[in-house]
Amino acid sequence: MKTRTALAQPALGVAGTILVVPVALLVAFGAGSAESSVLVMGPLATFGLPLIAMIAFWWEDWPGTTLRRQEWSGWADTVLVIAGAVVLTVAGQAIVDHLDVRGVFEPNPGAAHAPTFPQAMPLAASAFVAMLELTLVSEGWPLRRLGQLRAGVVALAISWAAGLAVYWLVDRTGLLTGAPLGALLVSIGVWQVLLFVVLQGWPLSEVRSQALRLVTANAVVIGGGWLTYVVLHRAAGWHAPTISATGGAVVAGGLLVGMLFEGWPGVGDARGRAVTLAAVAAVSAVIYAVLTAYADRIDWVRAEPADWVAHAGLSAIGAGVILHVGIGRRRPFA
Repeated sequence: MKTRTALAQPALGVAGTILVVPVALLVAFGAGSAESSVLVMGPLATFGLPLIAMIAFWWEDWPGTTLRRQEWSGWADTVLVIAGAVVLTVAGQAIVDHLDVRGVFEPNPGAAHAPTFPQAMPLAASAFVAMLELTLVSEGWPLRRLGQLRAGVVALAISWAAGLAVYWLVDRTGLLTGAPLGALLVSIGVWQVLLFVVLQGWPLSEVRSQALRLVTANAVVIGGGWLTYVVLHRAAGWHAPTISATGGAVVAGGLLVGMLFEGWPGVGDARGRAVTLAAVAAVSAVIYAVLTAYADRIDWVRAEPADWVAHAGLSAIGAGVILHVGIGRRRPFA
């Protein structure tokens, strides 16, 4: 059965782009240029994504919901996300290198300082992927029984613990470092979004046993992400930044179609799911083509064009959709 907002599509999704686009542009260009935004906004936005997930999917927009004027709820939560993102970015910087505030906010801080891109990105990305694994793939089990506020804090702590584990055991040991690790994490994120945002858990939701469903879901998502990375990197010969850029476009397309437009024009049957996936493929292709065409026209020094494409898809468009739908609750259009 369709929700009330789904019945208002596609007008509701089109109206939502009025708020999503400015947020995306701010994150993609907010540091003054495309490259500066990758170097500065990229880590800040990525470290902020677990906070966005916590407030949207665990806290259900608390503490913004405590305000008397509910139209300010989304804005208050967004301010909290921004402040928290700065704190977590500084913490991540201290873990991977040393505390250096200038290195957080300056695109070219100098040799004596500690830039957060790309050094801190594996930690930030690992924490966000772990947060989605807890929230979407594992259905919040068993943390939901703690109550929404405590469960959200514990989920954030666990996601950071998982991020630290991946950083120390995978990145720092040299097993899979830098851009290749990022490409693997993005590949897992693609499976998370396609299965649990676009397809709303299908076909795994058909498994009645919760234990079997959760084990299978995690195995499918992580295994599918790993297989995707291996096929694209080793068999197809794609460079890791290209995999991340393509995956970022798919994640952006999946969130736009599956979350902003709630699967429109598809419906909940097999044909509808096929239509929805086709729409995701088309939107993702357009996003990738447009972003890549723009990035290829720019002269890059520290970053690559694919770095910005991935940033624009994952952190700019993706965060804009989640902020509008998950935290802003589509205000004022709802």
